[in-house]
Amino acid sequence: MEHGSWLTGSLVYLAAAVLAVPIAKALGLGSIIGYLAAGILIGPWGLKFVTDPQDMLHFAEFGVVLMLFLVGLELEPRRLWALRRPIFGWGSVQLFGSAALMCGAAVLLGVDWRLALVAALGLAMSSTAIGLGVMAERNLMATTSGQSVLSVMLLQDVAAIPILALVPLLAVSAEHAQGGGWFGAAKAVGVIALIVLGGRLLLRPALRWIARSKTPEIFTAASLLLVVATAALMQSVGLSMALGAFLAGVLLAESEYRRELETDIEPFKGLLLGLFFIAVGMSIDFAVVMAQPLLVAGLVLGFLVVKGVVLWAMGRTMPIPVVERPPFIILLAQGGEFGFVVFQTAAGAGVIDAPTSSLLVAAVAISMLLTPLVLLLSDRWWAAHLAAHAQGPQLDEISEPQHAPVIIAGFGRYGQIVGRLLYANGFAATVLEHDAEQVEAVRRFGWPVFYGDATRLDLLRTAGADKARVMVLAIDDIEQSVEVAKLVREHFPRMTIVARARNVTHYYELRNLGVEIIERETLDAALMSGRSVLELLGFERHQARTLALRFRQHNVAQLEVVRPHFGDEAKLIAFAKQGRQQLEELFAQEREAARQRTERAGWGGQDAEPDDKGRPAPR
Repeated sequence: MEHGSWLTGSLVYLAAAVLAVPIAKALGLGSIIGYLAAGILIGPWGLKFVTDPQDMLHFAEFGVVLMLFLVGLELEPRRLWALRRPIFGWGSVQLFGSAALMCGAAVLLGVDWRLALVAALGLAMSSTAIGLGVMAERNLMATTSGQSVLSVMLLQDVAAIPILALVPLLAVSAEHAQGGGWFGAAKAVGVIALIVLGGRLLLRPALRWIARSKTPEIFTAASLLLVVATAALMQSVGLSMALGAFLAGVLLAESEYRRELETDIEPFKGLLLGLFFIAVGMSIDFAVVMAQPLLVAGLVLGFLVVKGVVLWAMGRTMPIPVVERPPFIILLAQGGEFGFVVFQTAAGAGVIDAPTSSLLVAAVAISMLLTPLVLLLSDRWWAAHLAAHAQGPQLDEISEPQHAPVIIAGFGRYGQIVGRLLYANGFAATVLEHDAEQVEAVRRFGWPVFYGDATRLDLLRTAGADKARVMVLAIDDIEQSVEVAKLVREHFPRMTIVARARNVTHYYELRNLGVEIIERETLDAALMSGRSVLELLGFERHQARTLALRFRQHNVAQLEVVRPHFGDEAKLIAFAKQGRQQLEELFAQEREAARQRTERAGWGGQDAEPDDKGRPAPR
């Protein structure tokens, strides 16, 4: 089928996805395998509905771009800066360590060093689409392994700049070596600087201006325009479109329009990612595989083993829990879509010939196809291995229905205090904790904690959310906490949520979901310290307690007043000044009342006259 008829093409792609993905999910294989299988089925080596998958592959790569933009929205610049060591440290170990081992092995086998270097660099890359797609599907992004995978993949996108600059310089003949590689790298750095500066100075005012039009479809169009423009700018200098979109996302991570951008982009991202996986399935050249099956199998197995060894050594050194190491290794051991770009660029520059390029592309595509299957097999094998060799408690997920009136999601320092108070007063609670190491540590002290992810609807139902009266939301990660709150509000509206807020932004996100009972984790501890300071300065205990309670009431009330205007910096400043003035007036009234009470009870306060500010003198 030719691509001249977009209507027929849309019918084929959508029908293949709608049929294949639900079947794959029903078989427990995951949606990504469904998309890949659909691509093989309708491609040139299946039913031949599509004979030229390359055009669709280039178009569908935009799904990866949108996905990296959304990932960037979840990473504030400060959080990204905190990841700089994993990105440039462990990311460099994986990429250049794997490439060095593969290049050395190929040279020892008699391969030309230029071909060996290009092939090693291309094969050392991992699939961002599959890696992040699997982590999102399994809700692993917030785990240690998920953050480690993201760090390594970000380094790979950054490394696109020098790798693409290097490929033309490796050309076999002088006619291919134009000497513009390093000039291109300089342009790339300039474009990145332009995106960063432009994002800081222009993006937020532009979005604020568009939002004032109060036209939702135009804001959606602006969201897509932002991603498309950034990707086009990066592509114009030969860089990864996904890296540009990621930078744009990071620059908007602290914007008041972050959630609206996520809502607008998410549907397009999901659809285009599905098309990307279909295109990868169609692009597998089975003619190359059938012509040299042993060579292809050896190539796939070889680079998977080499990368797996490097990643296994990294996993033992990095702070990754044992149960999370298999996904970390498998998701990074596969080849990636950037390998296609490297091999095509190298073939165009004459570094490698067309048959070799086809062979390498087939090896990468097959590794991407195998990854979800290997991950499923590893889940079963690794679970059995841990069960057979475990020295302590098993980390089985909750399987039997629970009936406790309270569910505690998150059992760190905050959740444990709530749980201990409940148990001490004779109330049972079903506890869910997603951190494997935390589960092991807590179970050693005899606490009945289940290993599970509270953002999964099926797991909440098993935990008894249909009948439980209270959900204690004590999860550390803000995004996960908000996700659980959404899930509970939507599916279990009769259950009351008692939530912990990490900061004011977290508080507002929970309040906007309709959560009524929220405690900021540092507020009461800070007020207790403040009470102690007041007592040390001479205040009576009851007076210090009263002042702290007054401050707490005023602070919570002020939060509710400001909530409708959160995100408007000018109004926030005005409310802050007004609130500070009101608080000062309130405390002045408290001091005056205390002074008058002391004067009226003068017979008992002869030795404790208040000072000029109405504060009692130390006795």
